[in-house]
Amino acid sequence: MAFGWIDEQAAARRQAGLVRTLRPRPADSPLLDLASNDYLGLARHPEVVEGAAAAARTWGGGATGSRLVTGTTELHGELERELADFCGFEAALVFSSGYAANLAAVTALAPHGSLIVSDAGNHASLIDGCRLARGTTQVVAHADPDAVRKALGTHDGPAVAVSDTVFSVDGDAAPLAGLAGACREHGAGLVVDDAHGLGVLGAGGRGAPHAAGLAGADDVVVTVTLSKSLGSQGGAVLGPARVVEHLVNAARTFIFDTGLAPASAGAALAALRLLGREPERAARAREVATGLHARLTAAGLEAVRPDAAVVSVRAPSAEEAVQWAADCRAAGLFVGCFRPPSVPDGISRLRLTARADLSEEQIERAVRVIGETRP
Repeated sequence: MAFGWIDEQAAARRQAGLVRTLRPRPADSPLLDLASNDYLGLARHPEVVEGAAAAARTWGGGATGSRLVTGTTELHGELERELADFCGFEAALVFSSGYAANLAAVTALAPHGSLIVSDAGNHASLIDGCRLARGTTQVVAHADPDAVRKALGTHDGPAVAVSDTVFSVDGDAAPLAGLAGACREHGAGLVVDDAHGLGVLGAGGRGAPHAAGLAGADDVVVTVTLSKSLGSQGGAVLGPARVVEHLVNAARTFIFDTGLAPASAGAALAALRLLGREPERAARAREVATGLHARLTAAGLEAVRPDAAVVSVRAPSAEEAVQWAADCRAAGLFVGCFRPPSVPDGISRLRLTARADLSEEQIERAVRVIGETRP
């Protein structure tokens, strides 16, 4: 029977307790949200919502085509210029998603005969970029510049190291300065995904590369998403102008994909400008994350110290992690649940995301619910 193997895989997932389900949320959810990536609390900010609405009224509901045909509006160019300037890079290129931006950066910058050195903890989008690239990929130990240095030393030719800046599972930060140093010893490029750093790390939320002194470097390329701290949708690649020009001509997820919807571009631009006026939002997100970690560990829970806005709490097993998250929802708290195969170390955990707009009372309530529902 066609696709009969799907039933076998579904049964295996059920037996392992790894079935995923969609849970549509209402427009006005009663749950306290510590699951979304809305780190700065801007997704529903009036200025951001109006930015989306105004763009839709002006440009329509969709981009109408690929960026190289009709999908580039004046608004896209405005967003790219301001995003590059804010983060300290020469140029930026906007994509329909952060996933598409990562696929573009890795595949277009790792041609046949090149070496890609990829961190073992990288996000799925970077991993898929490595799989699709024509270069050869070598996976190295997590957050280990020496491992990157050793791998680069085995290759004679073009090379690039690829890493998240803040890893999405535990919220730990990559040693960017060390990675850049290892790459420069071998003339390799560095591509980093700052999805969880933009808006949280660096001066006024300018990102982890900015904080590490790598912004604007001619051997560093950064990808970001507009769907986390900026509360919108889409992604971008930041870097030297010649790299961006290369992506326009060589990145398949740019050339053959419909452009980012104007409403998303308008929302992201409004959020970026708001962050520029209110840089304290970035510091507040980090403060909330630190406070969550302190309270959780004081309650006897095994929480990983956050380097940005992600706080991870270990669970005894995949099944207990799922039940723990469900019990939290029943108690009015929405938290993320990460389990195999989404976690590279096989350890299931609750994943909490700090938001700059959380009050102290909400933080205390979240910790209380997590503690009362623990397995």
